[in-house]
Amino acid sequence: MRKLIITLFFFSLLISGRASALLSLELTRGVSGAVPIAISPFGGAGASAPQNISAIVSNDLQNSGRFKVFGHDAMNQYPSDVNDIQYSYFRSLGAEKLVIGKITLVGSNQYQVNFALLDVFKGKDSAHNSQAVVLQDKFVVSGSQLRPLAHHISDIIYQQILGTRGIFSTRLAYVLVQRSPGKPPLHVLEVSDQDGYNSHPLLSSKDPIMSPAWSPDGRRIAYVSFENRRSSIYVEDVANGSRRVVSQYHGINGAPAWSPDGRKLALVLSKDGSPNIYALTVSTGQLTQMTHDWSINTEPAWAPNGKSLVFTSNRGGAPQIYQLNLATQAVSRVSYDGDYNARASFTADGSHIAMLHRENGVYNVGLLDLDAGRFHLLTSNGTDNESPSVAPNGSMVLYGTLYNGSSMLGMVSSDGKVQLRLPARNGEVQDPAWSPFLS
Repeated sequence: MRKLIITLFFFSLLISGRASALLSLELTRGVSGAVPIAISPFGGAGASAPQNISAIVSNDLQNSGRFKVFGHDAMNQYPSDVNDIQYSYFRSLGAEKLVIGKITLVGSNQYQVNFALLDVFKGKDSAHNSQAVVLQDKFVVSGSQLRPLAHHISDIIYQQILGTRGIFSTRLAYVLVQRSPGKPPLHVLEVSDQDGYNSHPLLSSKDPIMSPAWSPDGRRIAYVSFENRRSSIYVEDVANGSRRVVSQYHGINGAPAWSPDGRKLALVLSKDGSPNIYALTVSTGQLTQMTHDWSINTEPAWAPNGKSLVFTSNRGGAPQIYQLNLATQAVSRVSYDGDYNARASFTADGSHIAMLHRENGVYNVGLLDLDAGRFHLLTSNGTDNESPSVAPNGSMVLYGTLYNGSSMLGMVSSDGKVQLRLPARNGEVQDPAWSPFLS
């Protein structure tokens, strides 16, 4: 409950847009047997387009850890039309799949993008090769939408080959802490693309910001701000920046978590004494108490079916994860491995929870199978990890980590085989939250 204790300490004290990448995604470990795929530079107006679509797709697939990408520098043939492909060359390269494309300027700042995914082993040189085409599509977008389109193409390819919906079009929220000599730290609530690009601030403050949480539709973020030297929970519209206070009770207002239907927030309040979990109807402000005891109950997370909550509590003497059945009000302990488990986050199907786990003084990210009761570590780097958040397809877990003395974000696959780092170029990054699917 390291982060919890720090947060409560803050509470007690207080109660008494950029286009460049802020984060730089770095693959540190991928799976053996990754799918070999060649991605040819898109032809036509591709070289002069505002965004290099083939390079973005290459980076997306490479950084997923599930693909071995042959990009521009690995090949000397660059087809952009199905009829121009020498399949024997790409087989000799070691590729199993091939992506080609063409960009055409069709109006003022309007681009038509054609792409195709092909099976290299089904194609024959100098022949009609419709059987080699796995999928193909075309889109017309403005220049400013070429990067989002590239991520969308990556999602399509990822799902076609691996059978799982891609997460390249999702977004991240996190708190950036910027420190300058002789000045108080600046806390910035940032939102960026999944690969770290297109970051922009939602809020900048000299006071701490904590616990950002995406609404299920991805349009709003709830967070804790310590403006005016008191804790308050705000809900902010991501698109236009409008925001409002939804909880400002005496004492702790913390750890907001959206219900699956987006109508309620589970949150932590200490207005009546010890921290307990409440449900707040966002539209009306109606408040319902969910836990009723003198323990520290915090960090709620709704099950995807809306029938239960998991939360962190020290009711057994040490921080562990408990589950509250909303129909019966029964509470059961679900975590037993290690001497500390906290900050639970559900996978999309509700079968597993990611959590912060401590054993022998080391904080790592782990995954618990709720049905089987099996727990396994996803990280084992011995660094100071915190705040796990599961990707909407369940394939990856985002978390905060300390690496070479700097706070940054990490990602690890749900099987522990793929690991990435997202170092920040301009500050320390913490308290991350992964968005839902946005379309």
